Amino acid sequence: MAVTDPIADYLTRIRNAQIAGHRVVTIPASRTKKRITEILYDQGFILKYKFDDEAGKGKQGEISIALKYERETKRPVIRKLIRVSKPGLRQYAKSDAMPRVINGLGIAIVSTSKGVMTGRQATEQKVGGEVLAYVY
Repeated sequence: MAVTDPIADYLTRIRNAQIAGHRVVTIPASRTKKRITEILYDQGFILKYKFDDEAGKGKQGEISIALKYERETKRPVIRKLIRVSKPGLRQYAKSDAMPRVINGLGIAIVSTSKGVMTGRQATEQKVGGEVLAYVY
């Protein structure tokens, strides 16, 4: 079955795995999804990840993500994953008007001409782009 919005599918798989209490979630890979995974790891939202280029039927392979939970409460570290720009309505932001997520506690993931990065990095590099998702 063809997926019309692969980024939304990626975020939904992570969301569903957290609700079900899974430790690891496997997702079909693409360059954009790999970069988003790296950003989530760098920002401390996931425990670890592994890119498996050989696995699956697809040419891109798979991404295995180890989800992160709080030690005491067993709640997921990622509270919300929100898809901002959708295929039917794209959302763009200039470098000087990059959205702040929960007053700087969350991150905005932005696809720019210099690659996929956080909103803060896009502001520092003075590039705008399509706002893919909010994570907090």
